[in-house]
Amino acid sequence: QVQLVESGGGLAQAGGSMRLSCAASGRIFRGYAMAWFRQAPGKEREFVAAISWSGGSTYYADSVKGRFTVSRDNAKITVYLQMNSLKPEDTAVYYCAAGSWAVLTTPGLRINYWGQGTQVTVSS
Repeated sequence: QVQLVESGGGLAQAGGSMRLSCAASGRIFRGYAMAWFRQAPGKEREFVAAISWSGGSTYYADSVKGRFTVSRDNAKITVYLQMNSLKPEDTAVYYCAAGSWAVLTTPGLRINYWGQGTQVTVSS
């Protein structure tokens, strides 16, 4: 059983920064890639960023490329999302997910492990 718990959300001003954390528990987590998704009000959940188990591969949505950085600390079993140059359109509930690289980065595939989400609100 994998449990994912996000933290670090809140309110930020446009142009500001925020760091999200996702702490994982459970032996299944070992070897899994991790990803961040987000869902804005009235919109579908969308992919934000993914990182491989080793941390050697990362992948970003075009909308956040150059502004967001995903990283992980496998000793702490935690993945991070550093968000810089925030924009009001980044406002959403951010979710952490775990799975294979293919599952996390291929649209339409079922992801089995999700966190409960953390709200990020960016004011203009």
